[in-house]
Amino acid sequence: MVGIGGIGMSALAQLFKHQGKSVSGSDREESPVTSMLAEKGIRVWIGHDHTFDRFDKLTASKLNAGYNIPADTELLIYSDAVPAGNSERVRAREMGIPQTSYFEALGEVSKSARTIAVAGTHGKTTTTGMLAAILKAADKEPTAIVGSIVKDFGSNFLAGKPDLFIVEACEYRDHLLELSPEILVITNIELDHTDFFPSLSALQATFRAAVEKVPTHGAVVTDPNDPAIVQVLGKVSARIVDLTKETVPALKLIGEFNRMNARAAAAAARAAFPNIMQGTIDRALMEFKGSWRRFEYKGETPKGALVYDDYAHHPTAVVKTIEAAREKYPDKEITIVFHPHLYSRTKDFFSGFVEALAQADYIILAPIYAAREKDTGEISSDMLAEAIAKKNRNVLSLHTFDEIRKELLDSAKEKDLIITMGAGDIYKVAEQIVD
Repeated sequence: MVGIGGIGMSALAQLFKHQGKSVSGSDREESPVTSMLAEKGIRVWIGHDHTFDRFDKLTASKLNAGYNIPADTELLIYSDAVPAGNSERVRAREMGIPQTSYFEALGEVSKSARTIAVAGTHGKTTTTGMLAAILKAADKEPTAIVGSIVKDFGSNFLAGKPDLFIVEACEYRDHLLELSPEILVITNIELDHTDFFPSLSALQATFRAAVEKVPTHGAVVTDPNDPAIVQVLGKVSARIVDLTKETVPALKLIGEFNRMNARAAAAAARAAFPNIMQGTIDRALMEFKGSWRRFEYKGETPKGALVYDDYAHHPTAVVKTIEAAREKYPDKEITIVFHPHLYSRTKDFFSGFVEALAQADYIILAPIYAAREKDTGEISSDMLAEAIAKKNRNVLSLHTFDEIRKELLDSAKEKDLIITMGAGDIYKVAEQIVD
């Protein structure tokens, strides 16, 4: 598995190992996820330039030096972030090894199981984790793949029966359409992934196609009164389950958006198993601890400032997180340390980010996390800071994580609440400034 440290790839690796398959992989850098895989007995090479040292010289001679591919490999799975020109993918083609993408492999798993897919622009990770927790508590023994490490499971994978599959689904590049869900959950729909979807209507077309794939005996769990969702439900043949009618208990997780996630999870559980007890649903939701990088408490700085980390990387998610933080800590001054994700997203949602981030008391911007994109010089964090300053002058654009760490350690006081935020690796700053 090339790119095995990806959050989806790593969960799929654990699924295959649970099935008794021999799994190994590589990734470009170490992370909490690669460490977790190593602890679970899955061998991970950091970088793409190591030989497979467990083979004898004859076997090794069949490999080009510098590749992590055993001669007896039957399948290579690659993540979206790994291009066709990757050295391991090139060598696999030379060796005649078949290759498939992560989402194609996920689709194959989905075909052989009763699948509940959780999709939507926001909240799908938490909803997927909550749903898995509910069905686990109800002794349904689900197998689940979640887009983050769920604290309740200690993993992004939950081992269960092979015929009940819960999976977090992604609409990017139409990956959602690879799955075959009997129950499809749509938390919400808002324009995102603008490097692929040119408009909201294009995004809605993908969701429309996904809805139309749900069989007549299945269900679509969503808010059928949401204007953006109404547009995708026109030709649905499955029954529509209104998640807003669910009542949920008090949660450990903060914010109305998490209460909506809980409603979606409860409605999906009931759609799958109508006889599930309300008490079982409520207990699972009340006890749900959340997941990595979803308003995750990291600790305190030496001067007593509270530090949290959050994955929010869309203007709507930024606003909702700030609102929830103010609800929980009304007396704190909030510093957002934002790591913009992708040049395209920053450019296309520029005004939205300005409005959202300006709602914090203080804002520190890290350089844009490029991921799969190249810097064309059209957009930068400095430009974003300049625009925010017209609404909130307490904004800094710093060019390295070292500068950010120093600024936070020098200036943050006991009255402060610091939230590192974004889909990149800004969480490292949160971990490094806590005492």
